[in-house]
Amino acid sequence: MPPTTPPDWHAALDAMIAAPAYHSVMLENDAVRVLDTTVPPGHTVPLHTHRWPAVHYILAWSDFIRRDHTGTILLDTRNNPQHPPEGTTTWSGPLAPHTLENVGESSLRVLSVELKNPT
Repeated sequence: MPPTTPPDWHAALDAMIAAPAYHSVMLENDAVRVLDTTVPPGHTVPLHTHRWPAVHYILAWSDFIRRDHTGTILLDTRNNPQHPPEGTTTWSGPLAPHTLENVGESSLRVLSVELKNPT
């Protein structure tokens, strides 16, 4: 099976370009990019993308709303009574242009290992 290529989203929407105040690179090479993401309560991360699928490790949970580029709500975690506990690992495919608003009372912090060449 050939490697999956990242979606053709404008490079300016990459999380590190469009929202560097919320994302920092811990490691990057040809295979992976490891991001440390922190969103304080009441903050909204500007429109951005995540081009590659990723493993997410939750360091600190807070409820959030994810909206697409038109403002349509894609996910409101307040609608799910069970939240992943800190230390949980989750999987996500690439994320199209979106914003993320922390509507909780604490910071949301996630480490993400983005796989640049998934097979």
